[in-house]
Amino acid sequence: MRKREIKRMTDFLKPHNQLIEDLVSIAMEAEIADPIDWGELNVSEEEAYRMFAATVLEMDNEPMADKAIIVKLLVENFVLNLKLLGKK
Repeated sequence: MRKREIKRMTDFLKPHNQLIEDLVSIAMEAEIADPIDWGELNVSEEEAYRMFAATVLEMDNEPMADKAIIVKLLVENFVLNLKLLGKK
């Protein structure tokens, strides 16, 4: 992997992109209602949000594809939550 590619992959960790910051801020508002125990993970909350915000902002803006992705993520989240509830 070239140095330029590695630098680009870690750029999302730096708070310099206002769009990423805005997206992270809005997305983290939902965290209040359904908190995650970040202490058990090897990634910080801010790093996770920045990584995925940067990825989302690089995606093409296709309304139907965006909605399909949202539905897929909601279903995956739903299934994972059901599995977690079944293990308690």
